[in-house]
Amino acid sequence: MTSPLSPRLLRAGLVVLDPDSGRSRRVITLQYNPDSLTRGFQLKTAGADGGARGEALRITGPPVQTLTLEADLDAADQLTDPDAVELGLTAQLAALESLAYPSLAAVQDAAALLAAGTLEVVPPPAPLVLLAFGRRRLWPVRITELTITEEAFDPMLNPIRAKIRLGLRVLTVNDVGTDGRAGGLAMAAHQQLEQLAGRARGGRLADLGIDRLP
Repeated sequence: MTSPLSPRLLRAGLVVLDPDSGRSRRVITLQYNPDSLTRGFQLKTAGADGGARGEALRITGPPVQTLTLEADLDAADQLTDPDAVELGLTAQLAALESLAYPSLAAVQDAAALLAAGTLEVVPPPAPLVLLAFGRRRLWPVRITELTITEEAFDPMLNPIRAKIRLGLRVLTVNDVGTDGRAGGLAMAAHQQLEQLAGRARGGRLADLGIDRLP
């Protein structure tokens, strides 16, 4: 029995937004929170790769940040859901897979335009995806990798246990600008970063064994 004093467990997940209106289309909640989240940063500086002297300290824009997370899914813990009983994890995995595809309507529209002799078909914007990893870390992202490992199946060959690996790139103002819903989310993530950094407890030179700087 869970104590009423126990903190509420937050779930990590993805929020799929309409790229124009910013309205939420779907929330994909991870069944179990990942054990690890790997983040990599590629800095953008004016002095990189043989830049001009004196430019090494100039940051030209936000870094390219990549995220990698792995999560488990198990239909055995979802037997109160009729869809899980009937389909196992098929529907949940399909919701993730669909983020890697253009919509069927977009494919059909593009095919119709090509059949009508249109020389260039501009693909419509994909949904805007937001990774939620707690209240203070909301990143607009683009999915760069999706790997699904299905490990067990029911008699109808529906997967009942699976592991997913998600590779993501955080979208910044360099990617989406500062306007629109995507730009607003990118600016909000940058603002939240600076606010959190401001709450970090600072050290002293003496802590580093330094009396004074040269």
